[in-house]
Amino acid sequence: MTAEVSPEHTQMAESPVNVEEPLKQEETAGEENNLEASNGKNPSPDLIPEVDERRASFKEESNFLSDLKESERNALFELQSKLEEAIAQGNLLEKDSKEATDQEGRDANNKDYSIWGVPLLPSKGGKSTDVVLLKFLRAREFKVKDAFEMLKNTLRWRKENRVDSILDEVVLKDEFGKAGFINGIDREGHPVCYNVLGVFQDAEISRIVFGSEEGRKKFLRSRVQLMEQGIKELDMRPGAVSSMLHITDLKDMIGLSKKEVRDTLKLAVQLLQDNYPEFVARHVVINAPFWYYALNAILSPFLTQRTKNKFVVVRPAKVTETLLKYISAEAIPTHYGGLKRENDSEFSMEEGRVLELTVKPASFGTIEIPALETGTTVLWDFSVLGWEVNYRAEFVPADEGAYTVIVQKGKRIGAEEEPIRNSFRNNEPGKVILTIENSTVKKKRVFYRYKVTSA
Repeated sequence: MTAEVSPEHTQMAESPVNVEEPLKQEETAGEENNLEASNGKNPSPDLIPEVDERRASFKEESNFLSDLKESERNALFELQSKLEEAIAQGNLLEKDSKEATDQEGRDANNKDYSIWGVPLLPSKGGKSTDVVLLKFLRAREFKVKDAFEMLKNTLRWRKENRVDSILDEVVLKDEFGKAGFINGIDREGHPVCYNVLGVFQDAEISRIVFGSEEGRKKFLRSRVQLMEQGIKELDMRPGAVSSMLHITDLKDMIGLSKKEVRDTLKLAVQLLQDNYPEFVARHVVINAPFWYYALNAILSPFLTQRTKNKFVVVRPAKVTETLLKYISAEAIPTHYGGLKRENDSEFSMEEGRVLELTVKPASFGTIEIPALETGTTVLWDFSVLGWEVNYRAEFVPADEGAYTVIVQKGKRIGAEEEPIRNSFRNNEPGKVILTIENSTVKKKRVFYRYKVTSA
């Protein structure tokens, strides 16, 4: 005999998304024809190359002097010398040193130049200064003159646009917070920055943001604010994490038919590339629609090859699978197939270590959670990569003569589900058994965690 109770928590919603494989020609022929009709030409699909799995694990380039090539060390020393001289002469922010007056020079000498909280005077800055200078050098392939010009242009731009105080602008956070935010860290410790462009699918919001010069300027400024917020989480010391992982979600993003949208995106790409060198370790583009290659064609000329090599392009069916290569399951938001819920009061990042179960094709797997004391609450979370499984849960008492309690009747969990959270309170010692049946021809990976708490 069995007794049935309702699960205390069950959450389901949108599907987990996908990744990392180029569009097959036969799958996209019709879509490409539509692009050709709407844009006048068929864009090349390899402007920003797809990235294979071997690049999912990545390390930042070393900032220790001992690890640099001799030519790179020499370039760093030369850039240090040029910077020291420019600061001493008071013309660091001038386009031409001849433009600086004697008074301007004296004022500049008394100023403590810094960027992202790092002193720029090499003789005072120390190792963190070298980390910043190496970013500019790498962005310009260790060409000292080009790196120095880039640094000066960035300093001028920051001064002209009051970037050092941009984090205090609450209005930008209120209006654009859902379109971009920092959420957790990846497996290597990089802060994860999410850009959710589907926020602008609403026609009225799109009109306000992209339909006026003021709206476009505010959008661009919000992108700068987001970068500054992420950089605040970084550590500029050698050997520390000094770059971010960017996730750009194109789901439900408005198309590229509007010139103002295309122009604004180009400006955003150029702005960030020119003023934030080597701050993005990887850029994962998820839910890439068929028109992504049109966007690729538009943006590619504004990207350096070094930047293009950091891109990973992900189709909707592979989103969760790809993100798991970079981010642990407990740090991935639920709408991307992970276990992280906003303002979660039941599981913290520190508790409920995520485990993994592999269920072979045409078989089932079980997860047993002991509840040895009476009056405890068992709470569990799980997500299945690819879903399309059957799930049931039951409580089996330790006393063989007692009744099994059905916590969750068997049900089909489809591809549109979010991770499942259930709980059960026991009135006698026993165990909760979760059964996941895989009737497909592909193995399934189950990510789960649980905890048992007393009343």
